[in-house]
Amino acid sequence: MSASEYRVNETIRVPKVRLIGADGDNLGVVDTREALKIAREAELDLVEVAPNSDPPVCRVMDFGKFLYERTKREREARKQQVKVEIKEIRLRPKTNEHHRSFKTRDARRWLEDGMKVKVTVRFRGREITYPELALEDLQEIADELADIAVVEQRPNMEGRVMTMLLSPNKEGKKKGASTKEETKEEA
Repeated sequence: MSASEYRVNETIRVPKVRLIGADGDNLGVVDTREALKIAREAELDLVEVAPNSDPPVCRVMDFGKFLYERTKREREARKQQVKVEIKEIRLRPKTNEHHRSFKTRDARRWLEDGMKVKVTVRFRGREITYPELALEDLQEIADELADIAVVEQRPNMEGRVMTMLLSPNKEGKKKGASTKEETKEEA
């Protein structure tokens, strides 16, 4: 028996779908052929919106318009997203107090602007045998910036580099803003 004869002899089962019309009203459970006919008459597309439900849910809509609106919503969501910038301060265990204060001042400015700050101490040669010196430096920087920053990632060693991540403290930022306003009023 050939394939064409087999198809003629078998009974064709047409699946049913729950149909939602173009205006959003429920048209009930109909045959797939009937749903396609309704979509063609409205000059729209038949889109399956919930394939896992029983029966599957299909909607009569303009699919091109649907895709356009979806990409438009995604674009708006991306605009609303807050992008957190991470600035980095690089030190060495031998960095003296004077130079470290410049770097700490930059970190303070970045934290006030809402950026995160990654503090990195790079070891060269035999400096790696004294990681406690770098740990002390990182702790001093964290203490100096404690009024506006929170340690998000504790100091940790990765190869020849010790890093710590500071993020802006929301409460500290508000306090800092109020003290600036108070000093302007006093002057």
